[in-house]
Amino acid sequence: MARKNIFGADADIPKTSEASGDGGASITNLRPLANMEKPIRRSGPVGAFSQSLGSISEKAQRAADLEKRLADGQAIVELDPAMIDSSFVPDRLNGDPDDLDTLIGQIREHGQQVPILVRPHPDSDGRFQVAYGHRRLAAIKKIGGTIKAVIRSLSDEQLVISQGQENNARTDLSYIERTFFALRLERRGFGRDIIMSSLGVDKAALSRMIALAASLPDELIEAIGPAPGYGRTRWAELAALIDSGSKKSKALKLIGEPHFDALSSDERFERVFEQLRVSKPKARSELWKAGAHKAVKITETDAHLTLDFNKGAIPEFGAFVEKRLERLYAEFLEAKKELEA
Repeated sequence: MARKNIFGADADIPKTSEASGDGGASITNLRPLANMEKPIRRSGPVGAFSQSLGSISEKAQRAADLEKRLADGQAIVELDPAMIDSSFVPDRLNGDPDDLDTLIGQIREHGQQVPILVRPHPDSDGRFQVAYGHRRLAAIKKIGGTIKAVIRSLSDEQLVISQGQENNARTDLSYIERTFFALRLERRGFGRDIIMSSLGVDKAALSRMIALAASLPDELIEAIGPAPGYGRTRWAELAALIDSGSKKSKALKLIGEPHFDALSSDERFERVFEQLRVSKPKARSELWKAGAHKAVKITETDAHLTLDFNKGAIPEFGAFVEKRLERLYAEFLEAKKELEA
């Protein structure tokens, strides 16, 4: 005895009408599977059987597609934020608290619109590591609940490329953040080809970025923060101001002042920049006279004190002092020792 309707193929198929004139009725009442709404015309039991096999094949293909999306990390999942760690190379500097508060407000009102990208943590089983979405992660930790994420198996190189390219696409990082990120990547041994791919810049631009970041103390960059209102030109000017040792010391002293952290990031940049560019006092210049003779011109700056002997006034005096420099130095050390005793 033949087994009928083994796949239930004709459960929703209306009976054909011989009077229809076209060999079968149009199947318009079938429920679409996964948005596949195109009508399928079949005639007779063979057609119904073929349709059933086709539906099974479509379901299997959709299942295979879903498995591939999961394997490729294209499916969005919900994760516990407490199980997610930051990237091993930070790309952000501490900004203004108000910016994070704004993002928290947006997520509270509209929900998390864009998932973050994570990878399984290379050193901690069961944990994850962010490639991008650090601010969203920080916001969700404040709000509470799970975070939407895409999980992908990424090498270190793939992670930093994804991290940099996503931020480039969102124009999310300030100039100094991108520049400092490039320097951090190079310090960790990444090749410049990887860094160029991450930041979307050419070799010449990358060289300038790394040179600029390297010319500034790390602690100064971190203390100022992203300074979104200032680009390459102003940061290069700051680096030029800080080139001397005394200016560097002054800058580091400024970032340690009370209430410096209370300023916005742009205000912190302005504070350091304006204090360092203050005009230096004019060099001291005076004449030392020996009787009626203008014997020595004395010029003093922050870095130098110059004695300019007037040989026309007293020809041998300069040479006389020169020969006694060692004796004078010994007397200086002895006097210094007595003062410190």
